[in-house]
Amino acid sequence: MKNKKKGHNIKDITRGDAVVQNLSPSKVLLSHLICGIGLASSFWLAINIYSINLIDNPASTLRLIWLIEVPVVVLLYSLFRKDMNQSSYLKAVARGLLGLPVGAVVHALGAIVLGAPVGTQYFLRTLNWSLLMSTFTFVPAASVYGSSWVDWHRIFAQTKPIGSIDYMICLPAHGAVIGGWFGAWPMPLDWERTWQEWPICVTYGAIIGYLVGMLASFCSAVFRVSSQHVKGD
Repeated sequence: MKNKKKGHNIKDITRGDAVVQNLSPSKVLLSHLICGIGLASSFWLAINIYSINLIDNPASTLRLIWLIEVPVVVLLYSLFRKDMNQSSYLKAVARGLLGLPVGAVVHALGAIVLGAPVGTQYFLRTLNWSLLMSTFTFVPAASVYGSSWVDWHRIFAQTKPIGSIDYMICLPAHGAVIGGWFGAWPMPLDWERTWQEWPICVTYGAIIGYLVGMLASFCSAVFRVSSQHVKGD
């Protein structure tokens, strides 16, 4: 069964018990460009308007980044909500905003368990870093899937995306987490550099991983369309 939802150019294809949500490669590219522009704008504002940067003012810069990126991500991904016929756009926006603090708690606890420093001097750094990581991971999924445990488990536990929207959520989220993990490697080294402090290099790694994940998501959409054309021929 195929159903094209007008207005958003989303094609739903039923595959077994799962509904595959597909966007055209151009729509995927445009969505990722919007998120990327949000990130770039936050860095530009931090440097040129507020005269802060991630190395010298990590907590303030992180707060500015997620405050700008969250509305972009929530408003964008709510357009791709899975239950479009049963759930309103405003409800999807509310779900995305609710996912922000929930994801922040998960990321903060995970970082502390893996060795992130604990103390009052690091509280604001950890808080704002966790909110940024939640923006990359939990917020898009909450806006699209809501509380559907089946979809959350499929995307994050099993890593089995089955449509372009799944890939748009899964690959950047995993990229951010993996990038942050690789970014943490220089922290224990005895180089005595300011950028080694928590969570500066971890943030840079997460952002790079997030951007790489978006590129991989776009490539997967192009590959999927090309494969369909080959099969059609």
